[in-house]
Amino acid sequence: MYRHPLIDRDKVTPKEALDILIEGNKRFKNNLQREHDMLSVRDVIKEKQHPFASVLGCSDSRTTVELIFDQNLGDIFSVRLAGNIASIKAIGSLEFSCKYLGSKLVVVMGHSNCGAIKAACDHYKGGNIGEIIELIDPAVHLEKTISGQRDSSNNAFVEKVCFHNVEVQMERILKRSPLLIEMIEKKEIGLVGALYNLVTGEVEFNQSHIHM
Repeated sequence: MYRHPLIDRDKVTPKEALDILIEGNKRFKNNLQREHDMLSVRDVIKEKQHPFASVLGCSDSRTTVELIFDQNLGDIFSVRLAGNIASIKAIGSLEFSCKYLGSKLVVVMGHSNCGAIKAACDHYKGGNIGEIIELIDPAVHLEKTISGQRDSSNNAFVEKVCFHNVEVQMERILKRSPLLIEMIEKKEIGLVGALYNLVTGEVEFNQSHIHM
């Protein structure tokens, strides 16, 4: 986006923001990333940031959103917590990015082989990790199709819980943020769910998880 510093980001629509992310992920997946002049961009954004999208993603070191979507400094407001959980502070951060920084899209992105999801599948409760697991537990209970081994040893179970967890965290945002709901209803922002595949590098946006 900052390849054209004078672009009016206020006029970017939620759909256009989503298209930019989709196109960027295609470049990443195919190893066709752009060259990013970070030095000049750093100078452009030193006084003010204006990200076009916000991503609630996992803290997993393999899921850096700027790389996955092939974007530059200042393009994405990244909120990262284990299990991409919509804690109150995470929701507040997303509200800040949309209301005050001008983000046009909120993406809730889970990923394959997620350690936090596995911990929830195993009902781990130790330390402060337990607080994270509590916010993922509803996704574990939502998965009804697998009746066999329902723990982290079953990859199919883990992946289905990961899918449900995106739903759960999106629903939590919609229940806990009247501010974001109002912006969605006014078509000022969009809210979408996605899953990142660690093997293929592809981000899949689920059509049933789109609010625009």
